[in-house]
Amino acid sequence: MFDDYDELRRLRSAWDTIKIVRSVRYSLFTFGESVLDYFLVTEGHPPEKLVKIRRGEVKVTRPLIIRPDNDGPEFLNFFDGDDEGRAIEFMMSRTAAFSNLRFTNQVGPERIVSDQVEEAIAKLERQLDSEDEDRVAIISAPARLAGMAILKYTADRVVQSAPDNLQELRERGLLPE
Repeated sequence: MFDDYDELRRLRSAWDTIKIVRSVRYSLFTFGESVLDYFLVTEGHPPEKLVKIRRGEVKVTRPLIIRPDNDGPEFLNFFDGDDEGRAIEFMMSRTAAFSNLRFTNQVGPERIVSDQVEEAIAKLERQLDSEDEDRVAIISAPARLAGMAILKYTADRVVQSAPDNLQELRERGLLPE
């Protein structure tokens, strides 16, 4: 019964090290495709401890045809290795249900900065504030958790959007009042 406990504990610890520094307050579209823009700030392991910044976007697509409820989500371009993907599948199968959704991560070029993580984040926040940009998130994580960090941000947006999406379905008569 507790065979998976250590794995779940390690995943939970990794999940908790990821920080969504700046989120957005807009809901995902109930129908069609939503785009989640982000900056990911990562720091490698010693001795190099390089801080890297990359901009990307996740497209969250809802199916045009309703598929079976047990049809799981698709995650494209999130993880570099099979181990990460299997770990996330393990976690998602036990903690969340995003059936029928397709998540496609598109990552731009990476740039290395000489700042500390906190300094890089502060500069990004100032840049986004000066551009009056409120639709781009900032995520911070260790480099080895980059894919998981993007997944955490995306899952957070899906969960935060659920009440608005359900309300829209009710308003359109697709769910009972």
